[in-house]
Amino acid sequence: MSMEYRLRRTLPSDRVAIIMPVDHGLIFDRIEGLETPSAPFSSWGEGDVTGFMMTPGQVRQSAGFFAAHPHLTRVLTIDTYYDYRQQDGLGSHGLITTVEDAVRMGVDAVKMLFPWNMSNAERVAMCTRVGQVVNACNEWEIPLVLEPVLIGAPRTEEVIAEEEKIARIAYDLGAHIIKIAFPGEERTKRLVEELKVPLVIAGGPLAGEPSDTVDAVAQTIRAGARGVIVGRNIWQRERNAGQKVLADIAKLTRAVKFDD
Repeated sequence: MSMEYRLRRTLPSDRVAIIMPVDHGLIFDRIEGLETPSAPFSSWGEGDVTGFMMTPGQVRQSAGFFAAHPHLTRVLTIDTYYDYRQQDGLGSHGLITTVEDAVRMGVDAVKMLFPWNMSNAERVAMCTRVGQVVNACNEWEIPLVLEPVLIGAPRTEEVIAEEEKIARIAYDLGAHIIKIAFPGEERTKRLVEELKVPLVIAGGPLAGEPSDTVDAVAQTIRAGARGVIVGRNIWQRERNAGQKVLADIAKLTRAVKFDD
């Protein structure tokens, strides 16, 4: 399979992708709404999501479900990060599987964090690791979703501006898709226009009213993003409220087509 084939599966041209992340156990252990790691696939896969962001364990356990639902894409998280709040206040990052293993598992893309709240030495090691993964992805023809982030930092103007700068580093390292926390409509538009790499916007932790989530997605789509990564703002809500959020988002995503 080619890079183009996998990119088109991950980010379809006839709509904005809705990728539901359920890989939180790699960092957060047992999280509310995700107590049974395999549950979201049958719960939400029949809805209007286009795919899931998953852990290696989830990919292996859910193979039968996805074989029966081939329209759903799978993005495999291949790393983990512990934890800026512990001990010295600096995080530590590492890979948990390989690009070759991801291809063997049949997923459509791989995803890595690109945390920047680390020491300079760890930043250099992080960039080296990303470069090696990019090279492997190019060899195996599978896209890398790279997520520049200051993990746990408050969403201040300074943090948002810094993450925008880190997104540029992600581009220069060769990311095929960049995933970033929503920086506002104008910043999203500027990133789309300047980097010319598909941008997907993360919904982040459960926060605010459902209408706030839908409005952020609307701004994201107006700005030209190719996908939205929305998990906790759907599956941590009461079921009916989560279903309505997903339906409202899906209506927005289906109103857009792309010239690929």
